[in-house]
Amino acid sequence: MELGFFDEVAEAVRGLTVGDRGDMHQQARRWGLKAWFGAERPTREHYEAQLIAPDGVAGATVSALEIGFHAEHPDAEENEAAIARLMAGQDRWRGALGGDAVVGAFLGRFPDWRRVSEAWPDPDLDDPELPVQVALRLTDYIDALEPLRRSS
Repeated sequence: MELGFFDEVAEAVRGLTVGDRGDMHQQARRWGLKAWFGAERPTREHYEAQLIAPDGVAGATVSALEIGFHAEHPDAEENEAAIARLMAGQDRWRGALGGDAVVGAFLGRFPDWRRVSEAWPDPDLDDPELPVQVALRLTDYIDALEPLRRSS
């Protein structure tokens, strides 16, 4: 049976995450992968790699691939607090994630959600190396941000 794109990403992320991350859960779907820690069900704060509309992504005309962290609480203040905790440790993660990691509003229709993520314009989903590249980058986000989340 052939795996879908985000199933491949999920398998690679599972192999790349190390250390005390045995409580990582994943949910791969046709248009994305969500990864989170702790609870069995997806949490409001999680990591994602997902296809999104090209709106608001420089250079994208057809679609974009967003990779990073999301805070999706119904309460805007909770989302701001989640991002503030990460920003307090920005000196620890910025070196690993670089300038492509954007801190700000969610890319999409939920204006109260927040993110630390990047978007790749018009990805070639037929590129056989892309699932591993996405998995490596999503793992960068997990490795850089999850220690801060666990310590706060």
